[in-house]
Amino acid sequence: MKKISEFIWPLVGLAAVVVSGYFLYQELKTTSLSAIWAAVLAIPPHRILLAALSTLVAYAALAWYDRIALLHLGVRHISWLFVSLCSFTTYALSHNIGASVFSGALVRYRAYTAKGLSAAQVAVLVALCSFTFFLGTILLGGFTLVVDPTLLARLEGRLPGFLTDPKTALVVGIGLLAFVALYVAGSVLRLPPLHIRAFKLEYPRPAIMARQLVAAPLELLGAAGIIYFALPEAMNPGFITVLAIFLASFSVALASHAPGGLGVFEIVFITAMHITDDAQKDAIIAAVIIFRIFYFWIPALVSVVVVVMFERSRLAAVIGSAARTPGGGATEVPEPPVVVPGLDAHEMEHKLKEKAV
Repeated sequence: MKKISEFIWPLVGLAAVVVSGYFLYQELKTTSLSAIWAAVLAIPPHRILLAALSTLVAYAALAWYDRIALLHLGVRHISWLFVSLCSFTTYALSHNIGASVFSGALVRYRAYTAKGLSAAQVAVLVALCSFTFFLGTILLGGFTLVVDPTLLARLEGRLPGFLTDPKTALVVGIGLLAFVALYVAGSVLRLPPLHIRAFKLEYPRPAIMARQLVAAPLELLGAAGIIYFALPEAMNPGFITVLAIFLASFSVALASHAPGGLGVFEIVFITAMHITDDAQKDAIIAAVIIFRIFYFWIPALVSVVVVVMFERSRLAAVIGSAARTPGGGATEVPEPPVVVPGLDAHEMEHKLKEKAV
């Protein structure tokens, strides 16, 4: 029998789309499609190219997430090409579908079990990839608030007053960086797992931790770079500001459970950009559209082709007879990197086995 939460979260996502869509309409009702289209065409070709390159950086870093997780599992026989295609397809689909942790887990389960991984291994892999993204968000979020504590003032009137105070923002930034420092220390010193009620943090080997600290921010820097390069130079507040606004917008969009963060990402980003006139509004909307096209829509279309090819051929030429060697599922599986409500590898393993049946 399905849990109530399995019905509630889709409803929460739908409600988020409706509410954010209403506010977005209020924000955009004074503009026109022709003005937005003109703003898109006004983006210089070289900046479009830089935005495209930023997309490649982001998806390459996401593939590295999977590779790092496989190294954590002690799995080294899967090629970079397979990992890259699996990661690309996973994120391209989950970004657009929503419920990215579990929807991504299903895609990975289908692909990696064909390479001999068990449901338990796939569940730990998904948990580590999700935590790597979280770690990158914490690291860059802390960095941006320490570098410019006035950033939260852009949401003055929409956040509680104490949160938009630069002193509070600085304390929050230092706290976020302290969490990352604790994670690094725990890994290097091989500390026992950290338990706080339902939260459990398992420290990985230093080699895994070091790779996470590079790959996680790299993906977010690439994704934020798409919007940064699509913004007109005259209206661009600088990369640190764009990065901070992107992190806030993307995090809220993920938390909303709205499919693709549709409407939620846009309203937070546009609000935090402090629009002063219609021309600026059109340019910012054009930049967000470019982000949607490069980071969401084009990858989604390509991923559908990859999935169809995979399902038709079962990657028979690549997988070979070694894919289903007896005893493959008996491999010892390390503990998941983090256990928290909504991201429990053991519960995910159970769900994956149910779906497989």
